[in-house]
Amino acid sequence: MRANLLILAGTTEATAFANAAAEAGVQGIVSFAGRVDRPKRQPLPQRIGGFGGVAGLVDYLRAERITHVIDATHPFAAQMSTNAVAACAAAHVPLIALTRAPWAAQSGDNWTHVPDIAGAVAALNQPAKRVMLAVGRMHLAEFAPNPQHFYLLRLVDPPKDVPPFPNHHVLVSRGPFTESDDRALMQEHRIDLVVSKNAGGSGAYAKIAAARALGLPVVMIDRPSVPQRHEAHSVAQVMDWLRHSGVDLGV
Repeated sequence: MRANLLILAGTTEATAFANAAAEAGVQGIVSFAGRVDRPKRQPLPQRIGGFGGVAGLVDYLRAERITHVIDATHPFAAQMSTNAVAACAAAHVPLIALTRAPWAAQSGDNWTHVPDIAGAVAALNQPAKRVMLAVGRMHLAEFAPNPQHFYLLRLVDPPKDVPPFPNHHVLVSRGPFTESDDRALMQEHRIDLVVSKNAGGSGAYAKIAAARALGLPVVMIDRPSVPQRHEAHSVAQVMDWLRHSGVDLGV
């Protein structure tokens, strides 16, 4: 079978898979939601922007003659993943998710689990602290009810609006980061508390390891639920899935 993949991207795993697909001579397109201003260049053609919900994605799959969809979006891109499951079922296109295992607390970790961003906001309803807020720029405004804190904001792109906190510092930087660097960063800004999404993987884990080393508490935002789907946890597993789907990978 001559495949034409749609890779729903936004993670390092998506880029790794796109590289593997390109090296195997598989045709496809890498799709970004557009939340990052400077997405990493891909070895396959790429597009930026949404599809217009489930119906729009179904139309796209049919118009572009997509044969397989690989959902390698961020674990918190629940709406896109939910839409992908529904659209692929409607269009009869096979779907697999390339996922990361979530982080699990280790000895020395001091985590408070919250179910969502609103839970993290509620957890910060306490006396002023120095907070490393690692939730991305899309959610900054939601933390406006707690302006008493100092917020260290490390973002891939500069915020589009002035953060709604009177006391903050913005650091524009793209990972992966190291534990030693994050430990030094937290010490430099005298951080008391870290707020983080449970992204999983290794690229964003440095802040979690650094918080453990410094004995800092972490407000950990648990992952949103998504519909049941076929999942893989490595590029090799996705390539095997394609091979067993009848795709000619040139090997």
